[in-house]
Amino acid sequence: MTPTSQRPSDKRVSGNPATQADINLTVKQQREQKRQEKLAEYQKQLAKRRRSKLVWWVVGSAAVVVVIALIVASIVFAPKAAPTYTPGSDGADIEGVETFENVTEHVDGTVDYPQSPPAGGPHNPVWLNCGIYDQPVPNENAVHALEHGAIWVTYDASQVTGDELASLKSQLPSTYVVLSPFEGLDSPIVLSAWNHQLKLDSADDSRIPQFFEEYWRSQSAPEPTAACTGGLDAPGKQS
Repeated sequence: MTPTSQRPSDKRVSGNPATQADINLTVKQQREQKRQEKLAEYQKQLAKRRRSKLVWWVVGSAAVVVVIALIVASIVFAPKAAPTYTPGSDGADIEGVETFENVTEHVDGTVDYPQSPPAGGPHNPVWLNCGIYDQPVPNENAVHALEHGAIWVTYDASQVTGDELASLKSQLPSTYVVLSPFEGLDSPIVLSAWNHQLKLDSADDSRIPQFFEEYWRSQSAPEPTAACTGGLDAPGKQS
């Protein structure tokens, strides 16, 4: 019968008790060393994760600060929105407004208007596109824009410049308005609607928004719902 083989023991065994004690101590030391190594590795990885979280927290916080700063900057430095006006009722009494009785008629060629700038009357079949112009525009086309309910803001380019002109522009709506210089004005600024006109000395005059509230897209204009685009772009139109 073949004798059963014995599995070698994982531990070293010595017949000498003192020697065996030394062996056991050495094994314990090795195990403790391995345990300490594992513990050190764990602590190292834990510290690495903490550093990683800290970095992401710092980066995330910085990103939030940047986003907030961009939002604030966009609000602070955003262009001022154009004012809005409700189509007028033609019922307000605005000091200094002149009223006329001009007829509407499409004609070719130039027209000798009774008002300067014109506030209605015969006009070119093609209307002037609303917008800001830095050159004088044709009277006959601008009057057609008035027929559509637009306000024509004219100014003396030798008197209204810089901050004064910027102040005037800031009070204009984004549609149904024409701004252009005009030669030979007898006041620095003139606001013209169909059959209504107001002459002003300054862009700070409180009657400017009143005039727009009353006459912008007024129902007294011959065609208050007609377009103010798709017509003529005169020279000097700003984009």
